[in-house]
Formats: sequence, structure tokens, C-alpha cells
Amino acid sequence: MAKLSHEDILSYLEEATILELNDLVKAIEEKFGVTAAAPVAVAAPVEEEAAKGPTSVNVVLTAPGDSKVGVIKVVREITGLGLVDAKGLVDKCPSVIKENVPTEEAEAIKKKLMDAGASVEFK
Repeated sequence: MAKLSHEDILSYLEEATILELNDLVKAIEEKFGVTAAAPVAVAAPVEEEAAKGPTSVNVVLTAPGDSKVGVIKVVREITGLGLVDAKGLVDKCPSVIKENVPTEEAEAIKKKLMDAGASVEFK
């Protein structure tokens, strides 16, 4: 059997149909006992991300503090809610102010609420 050059192989691959390429892959898998499946991700990156902490959190108002009016204003600003709805959230603490927020944004929200006198936590 004559040896094929890399150019011959690449030229065949360029001209072959998807079905022909699929058959070729199956034949290679059977002949050499290999698989063309994508490798599974290693667990180390997952552990690394777990060590960093969650990528999104829920911002929970635990207590409005002494300046309830200021906290209501900040809750309105953050959520876009009307006065009555924002007051309702502040009155029924603990209440979720924002859900599934990236941690950087959650930290900014926490700072605003704490500057207004509220107690905040992430869940």
C-alpha cells in the first residue's frame, strides 16, 4: 500500500461529506480502540472555583437598622420597586432584596445598604 502524504489526507478531509467523515471516525475508533469523545473536565478546576466561593448570591436584608427611611430609599434604588413595595420588603425582614447577583455587584449592594444603616448577608 502506498503511503499517503499529509496533503493527501487533508485534501480528502476537505472534500469529504459529513457522513463520510463520521464513518471514518467510527472506523478509526474500531480499528485502534480509541474514542473521539471530548475528554471530561478534571475535578481540580471545580475545586478551585469552589475555593473562590460562589459566583452569584442572594442579597438578604436582615434588619433595617435605625434609619428605616434611608434603607427604603436604597432598596427602591436597587430594586426599582415603588415606595409601598420597597417599604414592604424592609418591614418583613429578613427579605431577599436581589437574587442570583454576581458577587461583585452583591458587594456593592451590601455597601449601599450598610451605609444606610441596614444589616445585610449573602445566601
